[in-house]
Amino acid sequence: MRPFRFGAQHTSGAGAEDWAARARRVEQDGYSTLSMPDHLDDQLAPLTALGAAAAATSRLRIGTLVLGNDYRHPVVAAKDLATLDVLSGGRVEAGLGAGWSREDYQRSGIAYDDPATRVARLSEAIDVVQGCWTGKPFDHVGEHYQVRAYRGAPEPYQRPHPPLLVGGGSRRVLELAARRADIVGLNFDMRGGAIGPGIGASGTVGASERKLAWVRGAAGDRFDDLELQVTVFMAAVTSDRDSFAQLAGGVLGLPVDEVLDCPHVLAGTVDEIVDTLRERRDRYGLSYVTISAAYLPTAVDDLAPVVGRLTGC
Repeated sequence: MRPFRFGAQHTSGAGAEDWAARARRVEQDGYSTLSMPDHLDDQLAPLTALGAAAAATSRLRIGTLVLGNDYRHPVVAAKDLATLDVLSGGRVEAGLGAGWSREDYQRSGIAYDDPATRVARLSEAIDVVQGCWTGKPFDHVGEHYQVRAYRGAPEPYQRPHPPLLVGGGSRRVLELAARRADIVGLNFDMRGGAIGPGIGASGTVGASERKLAWVRGAAGDRFDDLELQVTVFMAAVTSDRDSFAQLAGGVLGLPVDEVLDCPHVLAGTVDEIVDTLRERRDRYGLSYVTISAAYLPTAVDDLAPVVGRLTGC
């Protein structure tokens, strides 16, 4: 089993100093990575904010979890990520996804294509991004992107390139991740285009086991080289797990007895959460755990004792 490491996911702060202070606190609490999602709502722009977080810290890794591929051309994404990697001294984790939020697309006017088209475009984008990071001129002539004699610059600090994370919940995305990524991010299946009670069914024990089977089958001989990541969207240190499970179950549309087994939910005392994460690593191989502050703003701070107990173990 890989040793545990932890990520913290924040989306905004009350100004520059508050954002810098959050990054420093995440680093001091022992988290490996500060990550950001990529939505066209009121969150901070991820690449700019992560650059500020890197400047405020010295060891903390910075990651996109994940960039929406349709929001920027992959040549531009590759240049921005390589620049961040150079200026941070090699601390970038480059997360890419197909894009899922129907609201992002509708409000911006970006075409909201069917899931198969978006995943096919993501597959080509990975080719382009990695071509940009070779430091050599390359061509890519595909259905969605055409790049000719382009040499990406700057070259990333990390060689051969920053770790590539591809995350999602559908079979197409997870099999693509298994074949191409360094880190596979397990998520809910978001093909419906919105967060709602319907997504919970794709995060149950059975659904998670199916996802890992897809990854294992598509990865083949490279499976043991993959790092498996999961984002915990609802987390709380509490002595009343049942009450928290009822709250989370209402959001996810899951009965209480299934909520606490969902890999995207954590609740209990510090000891209980430590035991839960060890059990999930044994069951699924999930060693890279990202705690999101989306639903409970204090979750990242509250889970710091767990991070201290398990990091590197």
